[in-house]
Amino acid sequence: MAQIINLRQMKKQAARKAARATGDQNAALFGRTKAERQLEQARAEKAVRDHEGHKRGSQEKD
Repeated sequence: MAQIINLRQMKKQAARKAARATGDQNAALFGRTKAERQLEQARAEKAVRDHEGHKRGSQEKD
């Protein structure tokens, strides 16, 4: 005798599986987490601040 299945549940399961596959593919392509992006941005901003902090002041003579 055949197994009884709910077609609505099977469609949802297939959609979730397809979405997961798409997400995995995008993660492989673009692959950084939000925390990694924020960390890189914070490091870049700190490098700019440090660089600006080492500049000499303007030495204007009147």
